[in-house]
Amino acid sequence: MDKSFSSRIERAVITREPDNDENQGGLCRNEHMIDLLTAGPALEADYCLRCPKVSGYIVDPGSEQLRRAIEGRLQQATLDLLAGSDIQFKRDHRQDIALVKNHPIALVFLPAADIPTFVGEGQVDLGITGRDQIDEHNAVAPPADDGGAEELLDLRFGHCKLQVQVPMNGKYKEPKDLIGRNISTSFPGLTKKYFEELEGEEDKAIANREGKAARRLKTRIKYLGGSVEAACALRVADGIVDLVESGETMQAMGLKAIGTVKESKAVLIRSKPPSKEDPVDTTKESLIDKIAARIQGVITAQKYVMCTYNVHRSVLPAATKITPGKRSATVTALDEADWVAVNVMVEKEKIADVMDDLASCGAQDILVGNIANAR
Repeated sequence: MDKSFSSRIERAVITREPDNDENQGGLCRNEHMIDLLTAGPALEADYCLRCPKVSGYIVDPGSEQLRRAIEGRLQQATLDLLAGSDIQFKRDHRQDIALVKNHPIALVFLPAADIPTFVGEGQVDLGITGRDQIDEHNAVAPPADDGGAEELLDLRFGHCKLQVQVPMNGKYKEPKDLIGRNISTSFPGLTKKYFEELEGEEDKAIANREGKAARRLKTRIKYLGGSVEAACALRVADGIVDLVESGETMQAMGLKAIGTVKESKAVLIRSKPPSKEDPVDTTKESLIDKIAARIQGVITAQKYVMCTYNVHRSVLPAATKITPGKRSATVTALDEADWVAVNVMVEKEKIADVMDDLASCGAQDILVGNIANAR
């Protein structure tokens, strides 16, 4: 990380101008256009976010704005989630920070591996990242009792696996074959822990088989920040540990998976609330709860669809057994005698089979619609 990072944070106090036309433009000291953003009084001059001194860094830790970190790999799905939660912002493509228009929130776009650190240390209040990054951070730097991040929500996207991979035509068939070999990865903490457990199991097996204590083999873990999948082809490593989503990149590089270290998905995390002895910022806590509730509503809406159909009252019990709903179905009488309309939430992945079953039991006019949000 840039050594000047801390000093830049301390100097970059970003504030939002009042919502009036008179303060929505102008030139900073370096003659950049200012659009609703100015640098605060901590700077020696009036610089904007495009100036080198503050460009691309998070707001001052003392700012009253709630800070949220977003992982690059999950960025588009995250942006869709924020849009569904009515978190309105406009981001300059050259900047790593964007102020929300309708809430006192600053969005911060950070590298994936950094998000658990910033959230865990309280510099960022909420974060969206992969569970793999949290586990890796905790493996390398276990959080203190009064620090760290806690998981709020499973966001139901970004599914992937951290897997042990080797050349397809190579001699390695299972993870223990790589004990004592060279492994390249961007997850050294989790990889070290995984192979230490394999080494311990292998030591016990040899000791039981030969009747004597085995000499422990040490697997050599090499850290790579990117392009891990090329390590075997370039003879840097005998195997790699890397994230796999579809597996297409792995196959294109002539690799195959022989073991899974951990499965992962996107999660919403927050810095741990203050202890009972510390003062509580009720305004911030209320905002955190509100944002989490909105995001949960979007997740629920993405999981379900709304199904509406008409059915004769005589077969209503059979129809509602097919569509019990999230809690229960809403049944409304129609003008036509003995007929009712049913509105019910159905899991999106099951809706095709549900429609088939409803039609078979006599339901008519079956309609399905998406849900924008839910609570």
